[in-house]
Amino acid sequence: MMHHMPDPSPLAMPAQDLRRGTDAVHPAPARARVWRLAVFVPAILGTAAMLWGLHALFAANGTTWLEYMLLALIGATFIWVTLAVSTIGVGVASRLDGAQDRPNGAPIDVALLVPIYNEVPSDVFGNAAAMLADLARQRGGHRYTLFILSDTRDDAIADQEWRAFQSLLARAPDGIAVHYRRRADNTDKKIGNLTQWITRWGGAYEAMVVLDADSLMTGRAIDHLASALAADPATGLIQTFPQLIGAETLFARIQQFSNVAYGWLLAEGLAHWSRTEGNYWGHNASIRTRAFAASAGLPHLRGPLGGRDLILSHDFVEASLMRRAGWRVRFLPRVTGSFEEVPGTLIDYVLRDARWCRGNLQHLRLLGTRGLHPVSRFHLFQGAAAYLMSPAWFILLVFWALLGRDADTNVITYFSETNPLFPSWPPQMTHVDSAVFLIVMYAVLLLPKITCSAIIAAQPKAVRRFGGRGTFAGAVLTELALSVAYAPVLMIQQTKAVLRSILGRGAKWVPQARGATGYPLRTVLAFHWVETLLGALLWAGLATGLVSWWLIPIAASLLLAVPLSLLSAYPLARVDFSGLRLDSPLTLREPAIVTRARHARAHIAAELNAANIPAE
Repeated sequence: MMHHMPDPSPLAMPAQDLRRGTDAVHPAPARARVWRLAVFVPAILGTAAMLWGLHALFAANGTTWLEYMLLALIGATFIWVTLAVSTIGVGVASRLDGAQDRPNGAPIDVALLVPIYNEVPSDVFGNAAAMLADLARQRGGHRYTLFILSDTRDDAIADQEWRAFQSLLARAPDGIAVHYRRRADNTDKKIGNLTQWITRWGGAYEAMVVLDADSLMTGRAIDHLASALAADPATGLIQTFPQLIGAETLFARIQQFSNVAYGWLLAEGLAHWSRTEGNYWGHNASIRTRAFAASAGLPHLRGPLGGRDLILSHDFVEASLMRRAGWRVRFLPRVTGSFEEVPGTLIDYVLRDARWCRGNLQHLRLLGTRGLHPVSRFHLFQGAAAYLMSPAWFILLVFWALLGRDADTNVITYFSETNPLFPSWPPQMTHVDSAVFLIVMYAVLLLPKITCSAIIAAQPKAVRRFGGRGTFAGAVLTELALSVAYAPVLMIQQTKAVLRSILGRGAKWVPQARGATGYPLRTVLAFHWVETLLGALLWAGLATGLVSWWLIPIAASLLLAVPLSLLSAYPLARVDFSGLRLDSPLTLREPAIVTRARHARAHIAAELNAANIPAE
């Protein structure tokens, strides 16, 4: 295997015992407790008020067990709406604290790690070239070394990687060493890739900045993370808030606009109440190497049918174990200049989401890990709940359809009254106006976005960064309309992903498709036949008067799943009308590091092509 590595500097990384806690103590600061109360108390009270009102409606005719189950489902979904809104409220309060001070830690040795697996070499090494050039302009005094850690299985791609590495090595700035290693086998995937680096070379570096294949960070952002880690010896991990770049298609623009317009405030709130019990998203983060090696080595889990299971969504677990060992885990959302790419189509997004679903549901098996901080347990549970909510919404949708348009079309009551052999199955239910369920479902999607939009609209400077009031208003309305259209389709796809994971048929952990431009109609039809069938059934119910007209938006989205999926690949960035283009500060004024990375990618791709080696 081809490699260009420094002399070994071994560092032990033992697998942690999940059944045995540690003696570390991690008391929460008083301010952190106050902000946590400010998040969870309003969320709990808001959800309780919603359930109390519905229960009063059900109780008029006596509450059945089926109605209690319905209340439980509504509560399980609505609590996340109120948590998001209260997190935004805390985020607004946190902005009053002003800008974060730039830390001044002593110079340290930092390794920049880029694990890759069958990626496009010109993209990976082009990004690396842009980051190194930008990093060389910094004056923080830290010493940096870049490692490209390849797990690529395709020999042709590996040959391109080696040639691209030679190109990067020739242009690397003075004072920044560049290395490349390809593993003979990819045991334990990304976890094994990073573990091998730590155990063989990690001892020489005080910190490591873990990047993904599509990560891009400015030199200032990398230097800030290194200084923050050096200035706080009790901190083991610092996570940034990556912003999405490279969005050209309609679906990619939806994600990018949401990330820029809404995500920042949620990130502020999360950082403010989680404090030293933050989370880790697996990339664009700075980690104290020895702390990670000593406390975050992951064991294999005992499989339900025997054998050993690899922990898939390892990042959440690693952050939890570091906090268990007493290390602070911090989230700095105001560190700008941290970027990652975004899936280009609905299908690409769903495929990536299915892989995450399998890993996040695995966290339910880890909630009993001894010694975890309660906030760390919440992060693990929240990651799993994000996917479990889709089956809950789907069950609500089924209830909603069975309740019918009015008391006369209530299917549940109808069968109960007309079946003399089973008069108590299913039990009768009080008819509830379907508008209640519509509000619950779409509040999950819209309320946090409307709140963030209102905050931006109230600040003239912020609105100007989005292209002006008219452009911003058009983008918000377009994004909200498209989100409403795609939400039912995503609900069904996530429900399918949860069922596959439960049945042990989760999606394989394969490289993310980057730069996708669309799929053939046959592929799209095969991918979305379930949504289309459900949409047709709902429309049949609407036509016969059995289903409430309030379900029209959901029925339309599901029936049009195939056209919506095809539309997701439309090159929205080329649309002339700015209000429909979903512009954001990142598209109206492309960051300099993104421009440099694009040029570096093109240069390396040209070199590979000149050598008669395809760049892709």
